[in-house]
Amino acid sequence: MERATLRQSESAVLWRYRNREIRAADLAALRALLAQHSEVGRKAFPRLVCEAWDWRQANGAWSECACRDLLLRLEERGEIVLPVRRPARPRRRHLPLRPIDLVPLIGLEVCDPQADLSQIEVRPIAAEERLGWRLFMARYHYLGYRPPIGEYLLYAAFLDEELVALLGWAAAALHAPLRERYIGWDQPTKRRRLHLVVNNVRFLVLPWVRVKNLASKVLALTVRRLSADWEQAYGHPVHLAETFVDTARFRGTCYRAANWRYLGQTAGRSKQGNAYLHTATPKALYVYPLAGDARQRLCGSR
Repeated sequence: MERATLRQSESAVLWRYRNREIRAADLAALRALLAQHSEVGRKAFPRLVCEAWDWRQANGAWSECACRDLLLRLEERGEIVLPVRRPARPRRRHLPLRPIDLVPLIGLEVCDPQADLSQIEVRPIAAEERLGWRLFMARYHYLGYRPPIGEYLLYAAFLDEELVALLGWAAAALHAPLRERYIGWDQPTKRRRLHLVVNNVRFLVLPWVRVKNLASKVLALTVRRLSADWEQAYGHPVHLAETFVDTARFRGTCYRAANWRYLGQTAGRSKQGNAYLHTATPKALYVYPLAGDARQRLCGSR
């Protein structure tokens, strides 16, 4: 089956999305691809675009999630018209047939002032534990659960084989002027190397766990292995971790105790759809270099 070839022209850049530049010739080729494959649904069409564009993640897989988001943005701006949404088929959800490791006894309190924190184990969760991770976040984290887009890793922490905390790491924030100044990034370098920064998007110490210094110890153990785990999963390391702390709710004590660096307060922008609003609560931005020369690596000098 022939596919329209998406080629960059010498014309001006109309849109930028992550590391991609969209020009008039790209839009024309997208419209031709849509006309040629009008029978393909919205779910399958991003795969055709990825193949035509040779758009891949660092691990070699097609960047279908990112492509789908780009196509939706272009449709919102009136540049293309995607296929009509097909009615969703009802699906039966099959839950695990056995209890998964992430479900403890409800009401079992973990409280030990003399706990041996050297016994903490932090590891990425297994595939069969993802449902449990999502359920705990939906139930106990104040932000709930949102499916991550792009590259991400989910972790669980255990103390004496008892689940005590859950963490989620995902793609870095697109706009963070405090971080850009700290690293020394200009815009072209940021677009090329933003994938080397990772955001701690979720950190949940389970509400029945009361162990002194547990949170900072879990953070320290996680960042110690984070870059190696990321490279194993996606084929590239990460050099800087970041997080945004809602100071109306938290003081960021565990990040300070784990030697994260406070960069300052954000401007209070939040993203709603594809628009940025200035009505959000300012957040405290913390970063943690995952290598001694993290800033040099992020600037491309190493």
